[in-house]
Amino acid sequence: MTAAHEPEQPMTTSRPVTIRAAGAVLWRPGTDGAPEVAVVHRPRYDDWSLPKGKLDPGETAAHAAAREVLEETGFGCVLSGFLSRVRYEVPGADGGTGKQVDYFTARAGDGHFEVNDEVDELVWTALPKARELLSYRQDRHVLDEFAALPDDPVTLLLVRHAKAGKRADFDGDDTLRPLSGAGRRQRDALHSWLPLFGPERVYSAPRVRCAQTVQPLATDLGIEVAPEPLLSEEGYLEDPAAAVHRLLRIAAGAGTAVVCSQGGVIPDLVGRLVESAALHPAEPGEAPGDAPAVGDAVSGDVVSAKGSVWTLRFSRDVHTGNGSGPLLRLVSAAYLADASAAG
Repeated sequence: MTAAHEPEQPMTTSRPVTIRAAGAVLWRPGTDGAPEVAVVHRPRYDDWSLPKGKLDPGETAAHAAAREVLEETGFGCVLSGFLSRVRYEVPGADGGTGKQVDYFTARAGDGHFEVNDEVDELVWTALPKARELLSYRQDRHVLDEFAALPDDPVTLLLVRHAKAGKRADFDGDDTLRPLSGAGRRQRDALHSWLPLFGPERVYSAPRVRCAQTVQPLATDLGIEVAPEPLLSEEGYLEDPAAAVHRLLRIAAGAGTAVVCSQGGVIPDLVGRLVESAALHPAEPGEAPGDAPAVGDAVSGDVVSAKGSVWTLRFSRDVHTGNGSGPLLRLVSAAYLADASAAG
C-alpha cells in the first residue's frame, strides 16, 4: 500500500486555521508501573498516529478528544489536562488549509478495541517504542511533552461562577444573588464539560451563584458542595497567601477537585501560581482568551470570564512543606472561556 501521510510541515502564517480537531495521549499503567500509550493505525493513510479527529459542530475540544478516543480505540477515558496544540497545513485544491489539533492527556478506562471505519489496529506500548512507531514529527513532539510531565500530576478545575445578572438589579444580600437564565445555560454546559475530567470533590465560595454553578455536578456525585470562605472575594482580599495555600491543600487531596470562585479572586490567584512556578510564557497570539477552548500558558493579565474554567495541573513531588502539608507547584494552566461555545 502506498502511504498517503498527512504533511508534517508547520503551518505557515498565510494559512488561517479552518479545520479544528482534538485528540489525546491515551495511557494506562504498564505491568512495570510505567505508562504505556495507545498508538493507532489508520489504513486510509497507512500511518501510525495518536487518536484524534475533527470537532463536531458546537463541540468543545475536550468533548471531541474524549469522543475520538472512544470511537477510534474503544476505550473510555478520563481527561487530566490540556497537553499541546499542533498546527500544520493540509493540502487541498486551493493550495492548502490550516489544521489545528488540541491534545489532552487521558487515562484509559474500560473498553476494548475493535476494528472500525478509521482504525484497523491499536498497539499499547512503552513510550520509547511508541515514539519510534509514530509516523509524524508533530505526534512525536506531543508524546515528548507527555513524557516530560511529572509522575502522578494533580488536576484542579478552577471555575468562575456563571452569569448572575447585575448586582444593582438585585434587591437583597448580594451573597444570595442567584444565576440568571444565561447563567443557568452556562451551568448546564459546565455540567457536561466538567465530568470529562473525572472530578470527585466539589468546593465553592459561599455565594449562592457559585454553589449553583457546580451543584449539578455535586448532585451527580452524591456529595455536598463544600464552602470555602477563603476563596470568596472578601476572604481572598483579607489574606491572599492563605487562600492560595488553601487551594493547594484542596488540590493535594485524593482525586480531581472542582473549585468555584469569583472574578475578584481567580485572576490574581492564577497569576500568583504562575509566577511562583515560573511557567514559560505563552507564544504571541496564544494568550488565554484568544480562543474559546484552550490557552497554553499565561502571558500578561490572567482572564476569567463568567462560566470559564482554568484547568490547573500540579506536581506533587516538588515541595514537602513544613509540616502543614504538601506544597504543590503548578506545571500547566489551560483556559476554557465558555463551555457552551464550540472549540
